[in-house]
Formats: sequence, C-alpha cells, structure tokens
Amino acid sequence: MSLAPRLDLRQSQSLVMTPQLQQAIKLLQLSSVELTAYVEEELERNPLLEREPSDEAERSTPEGNEPKAPETNSEASDRHDFAESPNLDAAGSMPWSSGTGGSGGGSGGDNELDGVEHTVARELSLHEHLAQRIQVEFGDAAERLIAVHILGSIDEAGYLKIERDDALVQLGCESCLFDAVLSKLQRLDPPGIFARDLKECLRLQLAELNRLDPVSSAILDNLELVAKRDFTALRKTCDCTDQDILDVVVELKALDPKPGLKFDPGPIQSIVPDVVVRTSQSGGWHVELNTESLPRVLANERYYAEVQSGTRSESEKIFVSEQWTSANWLIKALDQRARTILRVAQEIVRQQDMFLVKGVEHLKPLVLRDIADALELHESTVSRVTSNKFMLTPRGIFELKYFFTASLGSTEGGPAHSAEAVRHRIKLLVDGETAKDVLSDDDIVTALHSDGIQIARRTVAKYREAMRIPSSVQRRRELRLSLSS
Repeated sequence: MSLAPRLDLRQSQSLVMTPQLQQAIKLLQLSSVELTAYVEEELERNPLLEREPSDEAERSTPEGNEPKAPETNSEASDRHDFAESPNLDAAGSMPWSSGTGGSGGGSGGDNELDGVEHTVARELSLHEHLAQRIQVEFGDAAERLIAVHILGSIDEAGYLKIERDDALVQLGCESCLFDAVLSKLQRLDPPGIFARDLKECLRLQLAELNRLDPVSSAILDNLELVAKRDFTALRKTCDCTDQDILDVVVELKALDPKPGLKFDPGPIQSIVPDVVVRTSQSGGWHVELNTESLPRVLANERYYAEVQSGTRSESEKIFVSEQWTSANWLIKALDQRARTILRVAQEIVRQQDMFLVKGVEHLKPLVLRDIADALELHESTVSRVTSNKFMLTPRGIFELKYFFTASLGSTEGGPAHSAEAVRHRIKLLVDGETAKDVLSDDDIVTALHSDGIQIARRTVAKYREAMRIPSSVQRRRELRLSLSS
C-alpha cells in the first residue's frame, strides 16, 4: 500500500458557544449582587456604556442633547397580561433597556447627603475597646507591654490564638508574670474574653456570674457529652442528678460562646429579592421584578458616533466597533435575563398557588422539568434561573429553589405529597408531643399513613435528622427533665 498526500473535502456540523452566548449564560446564573458587580466592571471597561440617569437628570438635560441608545423590544416586557389565567397578574419592567440619557451618564447635581455616614459616631471595635481598658487597668509598663502583645493574638470572637510557650519565647518574660497578666485580661469586659477554648470561655462567664461550682465545673470538663445529649453518661461521670444537669444546661444556653462578636459582628448580608409577589385587586397574584436590585445601563449612541468619526487607524476603528457590539450584547443579555427570570417566577407562582394561599402544607411536588416543559426551556436554563434568586411573597422570602421538592406517593392513590410539606408535618407532630406521648419514627410513619402519605421509616429518620430533631429517646429524656424543673 502506497502512502501519498491528498486533499479531501468533508462537511460536518458542530455546536459552538459564541462569546455572546457564554455571556448570556453567565449573566443568567448570577445573583443580583454578583450581577451589579459584573456590570460595574463593564462600565469601567467599556467607554460606550453608561449608567441610566435619574429622573431629575433627564429633566435637567437640554432637549436635543440626549444620546440615542439602540432600540430593543423592552417595551413589550413592561407588562404581561394573563387573560387566560385570571388568578395570575404579572408585571415586569426592564430598567436597563436601551433608552436616552445625558452624555455625562451620571446624576444631575451634587448629592447633599454625600458623606453623611461620616457624621455618625462609629462604634469601637473589639481591639479598640480592649486597648482602652488595658491603658486603664495596667499601670506597670512591663505588664502593659505583655497585655498589648496578647491583645494582638486574639481573633474576632475573642479567643486567644497563641500558644503559651511561644508567647513566653517572644516576650522573654517569666511564666508567672505572663499568667498573672492573662488572668487579669480574662476579667475584662465582655466576660469570656481571652479564653483559649470554648470550655474556658464558658467557665469564665460562669465565674463572672458567680455560678461556677463543682457540679458545673465537672459538666464543663465533659462538654462533649452535653453536645451529644448523653445525659446518662454525664450523670455517671459527674456524679450528679438530672436536676443538676438541667440547671447547668439552662445556664450554658444563656452564655455567649463568641463574646468578641458583640463588637465585631461583621457585615450583615441582607437578602435582596429578585421577584416580588403581591395579591392583586382581581384576587390573583401580581408578579413583578424588583427593579431596584437591577443595574441600569445604556449604550451611548451619540458618543459612539462622535468617537467613530474621529478614529484614524484601523486598530482604533476595530476597538470602537468591538466596544459598541459588546455594549449592545450586554444590554440584550440583561434584558433576556430579566425576561427569563420573570417567566420562570410566573410559572412557579401559577403552579404553587395553594402554597401562597394556605401555607407550606399545600406545597406541591415540583421539579425543574415541570417548569421547563411549561415554558419550553431547557432544564439547565431553569436551574440557572432559580440559583441564588429570591422571591418576596406574602409568606416571606424564599429562594426559587425552595419551591422545587421531591414527591411522596399517596396511600390512597391520590395526588402526590411534597417532601417539604411532609417535613413540616413531621415537625408539627414532634412539637405536639408530651412527656407521656413521645412519638417514635414508627409512630410518625403510622400518623403520616393515616394522613394518606406513603413514606418509609428510614425516610422519616432522614427528614428528622435533617431538621436536627433528636431521637425519641433523647426527646423523652429532655421533656422529663424540663417537667422535673
């Protein structure tokens, strides 16, 4: 067989994800906070993008001076009329949709409230508070030096994160002096500060309350048994009664395991809903996007035309053209993202109408395929839409993923039951227990069967453990201890 080069013509098909499609998919799965950060980066990178001006800026902009942004079909998405479904009324607004805006892009005028946060007194941090107390409590220069060194070795919760031997080497002081300074530091406010572990932290707080006795000290030495709720072993190890254990456990629950966080609580992460659901005047549900959480951007066509006319080299023309294309694609991707989120939210509300009316007991089994088939979308698209997105309803804020639960069969061949509704039913059964009537997992299975729910004992145990509900033996012991008090 001879080998020789030759040319062949072959035709084939392949699926290629364009950069624009990759950008649309990326935007779809971002949360509102992540989306805002992404758009801010694009605003800094692309000179043809600008923030949509406020209403005051639009009114103050002279006529004929407004840039024209590329047109989209956003006006069609301003309101959705569900004539075929009288129980659902939905509205959505696309605040980023292409429109007009001043060439400067910002808001009009200076904000008189800028810097108002600087006029509010700032609370002291944990280190600042303790540093002030050290200056007052330690008059000796050597002790103050040791105290400041120890202060630099605590974490945000107030725990000491340096080994005693390492500190002695670094400071070059005697161990008795170090222990005396540490003991004095541990008496500062808040109680439990400068502890080396959880046991010492709780011990310091009990001592501050004058509640540290031999029984509580013995129970603290066996804190792992308290965490396991093994009161039988705790009673034998500590040589105490059930009443003693109950008293100490109640006192321990009232203590603060992380006293330093009173000063440094860290940033509060608030949940910003992406969709808002309200009752409609017609008796249905009004579904709309939370426009306040969405970025508002425009593509400045006037500035694009001005820059394009001033380009000289070919590379400059290519750069301006690429930036204009990128700006248009970003606006279209944002518009498509909002439309998809709104459609999915509307379908979820449509299918979980009874949950909004009557509560979690009426939550229907729902999977991604149900929404995907109803909206003619791919399951992966629905999965991206429901990730890290939240819905504000009259019953509270829920992640969109919350409405998707597995189904459990019915004993009478009726409609299936939602796993979340079954978990809620189990919790209600446990909350209604008394010391003389504690339900085992088998009893819970029997009760659920009587309600028409087909469920196995191992499933009940799995749901109970997921909700951190102790076993029937532990619950019975705790109920008896609480009654004996």
